[in-house]
Amino acid sequence: MTVRDSAWPDGTPCWADLMVPDRKKAMAFYGGLFGWDFAEGTEENGFYTIARVDGRNVVGLMGTMPGQDAAPAAWTVYLATSDLDKTTAAVTEAGGQVVSPPMDVMTQGRMAVIADPAGAVFGLWQAGDHTGMQIANVPGAVSWNESMSRDYETAKAFYGKVFGYGFEDMSAPGFTYSVLTVGGEPVGGIGALPDDVPAQVPAHWLSYFTVSDTDAVAAKAVELGGSVITEPFDSPQGRLAALTDDQGAVFRVITLAR
Repeated sequence: MTVRDSAWPDGTPCWADLMVPDRKKAMAFYGGLFGWDFAEGTEENGFYTIARVDGRNVVGLMGTMPGQDAAPAAWTVYLATSDLDKTTAAVTEAGGQVVSPPMDVMTQGRMAVIADPAGAVFGLWQAGDHTGMQIANVPGAVSWNESMSRDYETAKAFYGKVFGYGFEDMSAPGFTYSVLTVGGEPVGGIGALPDDVPAQVPAHWLSYFTVSDTDAVAAKAVELGGSVITEPFDSPQGRLAALTDDQGAVFRVITLAR
């Protein structure tokens, strides 16, 4: 279990949020799947909703923004920065694209949305009152985040330049992947999409949620209107499955290996 109430180190995935057409429907799905309770926002902040485990912030939920009705339901991973403007400038210099420029989110912090050169979209978060995830690596909370694309070397060079990551190569035949490290500590992963992944699947960041029983959660997701993309399977890190919620957003669940 990881508990934190201060800003996360630069480059660490510090938050994730879900944008969906129907926020209330998402609350029902994920509340039923992970047992989250929710703190709903007000009209002033677009009813942005915080999901919690044991009273601690885990992720955010929000409805589709006006003018983005065609946008698919999707999770966004945010990487921590202590200087948003400096990091945004580094993104451009390294060949990335600033999708949404730096903006203040009231007193909560500052954010920007970025696309890396391989096409994966992620957010940047400079903490204010909101420091990000307050709990991780327990059932219902995030345990891992990774960037997957078809241009591994370009993506790896980009993240190394922008965040100064270390890379621990875990590649094997047919599998290209590195663990991202900050100060020698693992914070996430970066990999190449396997050849058998359909061409229409874009480069992306993906969040994994810890569960106590992957098979039971996969079955529950289907019961709640979601679907199973990849059936539960064992890995050295634990038992995994790839799922979608009932509005099409993709995520993974993992029962962590002891």
